[in-house]
Amino acid sequence: MKVTYRWLKDFVEIKISPPALAEKLTMAGLEVTALERQDNDFVFDIEVTSNRPDCLSVIGVAREVAAITGKRLKLPQTASHKLPAKNPQPCVIRIEDKKDCPLYTAKIIRQVKVGPSPEWLKKRLALVGCRSVNSIVDITNYILFAWGQPLHAFDLDKLTEGTIIVRRARENEQILTIDGEIRKLNKHILLIADSNSPIGIAGIMGGKNTEVSEKTKNILLEAAVFNPIIIRRGRQALGLTTESAYRFERGVDVETLESAAWQAVELIHQATSGKCVLAKSSGLPKREKKKISLAVSYVHKILGVNIASSKVKGILNNLGFKVRAKTKNNLSVEIPSYRPDISLEIDLIEEVARIFGYAYIPKTLPSLIPQITPIDTRGLVSLIKNTLVGLGLNETITYSLIDRDLLKEFPVKQDSSVTEILNPLSKEQEVLRPALAPSLARCVAYNLNQKQDYINIFEIAKVFSGASPQSQEELFLGIALCGIKSCFVFEQGLVKETLGMLHLKGILEALFERLGIKDYHFAAITNAEVAVYIQKETIGVIARLEKNILDQLDIKNKEVWTTEVSLKRLFSCADLKKRFARLPVYPGISRDISFILKEGILLEDILQAIREQARPLLKKVKLIDYYQGKQIPSGFKGLTVSCFYRSDERTLTEAEINPIHALVAGILAERFQAQIR
Repeated sequence: MKVTYRWLKDFVEIKISPPALAEKLTMAGLEVTALERQDNDFVFDIEVTSNRPDCLSVIGVAREVAAITGKRLKLPQTASHKLPAKNPQPCVIRIEDKKDCPLYTAKIIRQVKVGPSPEWLKKRLALVGCRSVNSIVDITNYILFAWGQPLHAFDLDKLTEGTIIVRRARENEQILTIDGEIRKLNKHILLIADSNSPIGIAGIMGGKNTEVSEKTKNILLEAAVFNPIIIRRGRQALGLTTESAYRFERGVDVETLESAAWQAVELIHQATSGKCVLAKSSGLPKREKKKISLAVSYVHKILGVNIASSKVKGILNNLGFKVRAKTKNNLSVEIPSYRPDISLEIDLIEEVARIFGYAYIPKTLPSLIPQITPIDTRGLVSLIKNTLVGLGLNETITYSLIDRDLLKEFPVKQDSSVTEILNPLSKEQEVLRPALAPSLARCVAYNLNQKQDYINIFEIAKVFSGASPQSQEELFLGIALCGIKSCFVFEQGLVKETLGMLHLKGILEALFERLGIKDYHFAAITNAEVAVYIQKETIGVIARLEKNILDQLDIKNKEVWTTEVSLKRLFSCADLKKRFARLPVYPGISRDISFILKEGILLEDILQAIREQARPLLKKVKLIDYYQGKQIPSGFKGLTVSCFYRSDERTLTEAEINPIHALVAGILAERFQAQIR
């Protein structure tokens, strides 16, 4: 969008230099990409974003200048002309679809003398990159740049019966446009036509047959509002780019349409002596006045700077908003029709910020009160989701309704304990799910069908138990794993492992640690089931889906592991209080012990026995190796456990650690019949 310094001064008093004005416009959000001195004037080339169609006009930019400089905007004084009581040639306007054209106005001007434009008009148009054609066309272009309202003038004597029809083009219809090209049309293109044929492509380009020339004596001046989507699609289909289409497809201001049209009438009268004898319109767009409440305290909170209520009100008034003070802190702001981009309170705050000046907003650190410990269910759910996503899982959201046939295959209560839907939309939505596993299993099957080899998903949702109307809801966490996980390990290359029970167990352990739950353990029920305990209470089960379920879901040659955990019970055991512990001053020492153990003895019992025997110097104990092979007898397993010893009072010596580590080996051999290697 190009505007000139002198043209802007027609609408606002400017006392700063063009370079200074260019900088202020840029800082206010209207980036001036170029500033050139031409013919004793300065031309601003402004990058206008798609959400600011109001700035595709000199008046729109002048309004911004007025707000930035604190000056008053001076709009042109326009008034409708006194029209004769009778017109020998009536004008008929017919709009086939008001959605395509909400408003169409026509001014009939007679006895025009078309010729060259005055020098001031030629010069002004040339500076913004528009060539002069004749006085009528130049005036419509002048109004387009000044107001942002495209106009079009038709040779009235070339219209059949003085009729204007706004309609969609018919298939294979054609029109010769003013650029001399024959355009093939389709039903998605909007036309201006008379009773016989098209006379223009609405909002894009006029027709050659009704073009204004030096022989024209009477004109029909069009000013309209067209559907932006129709104009955009029509322009794209025809491969045309015009200044009119550029504005119509972004939206023109219906409330300035008449003012722009009447100023054009006045200029035509001055330049050609033509007189307006008839003004007619069809359609009346309905626009509800949009009002937004703005709290001045919220402006302070967002921007971090105290701006007086009077200053906020003044900035918005200068931008054309109507502001009324409801209270000392609250303002009621009416949004003008030319600002469709403003719909929220935060939008108004942005307007205040850019006019006030971002440079005047101090750089400060934000005042934050960190919420370390979630205290409600929503916070805890968010913490669990973040933890699981951090572990590499993907959240899924499935329907609460499932089909009964699939549910029968899962080990959940049926019949009276299931809430049925009286009028299910489909067979797959017969009952409310009493468990998450069926939904997750179906999700796994879908992903496998989409050629996904590695599936790790979770869902936090409600499950339902009990028949209606005694149905109850409870929040559960469900996790499902399937496939092969691949990762690159240094010096080993690409390592692949099949997801299984131990992966699920590790995920739950990490989650429990994050929630501050320490008293938990896992107990095997079968080879395909492991119970999850917290404080000796079962909160869930890790299970492998049975073959009949996999067959029903058409999952072949894959294992699917799932777990469900009651979040109600999990939350009651969570301890999120963080306690600071001093960093260790003295170094620690690690000692490993390898042994052969009979199958069936739980690792947790081994680790617990080591902890009890090596207190208080033992700080950490963990399994670092597991082996079964030729060197290990059948029915046994080889384990290596790492013990980490440290004192908070001194550096430990070998003489202190060796006896304790010998006791650990002794308790393993005595209590568990382990063979120390």
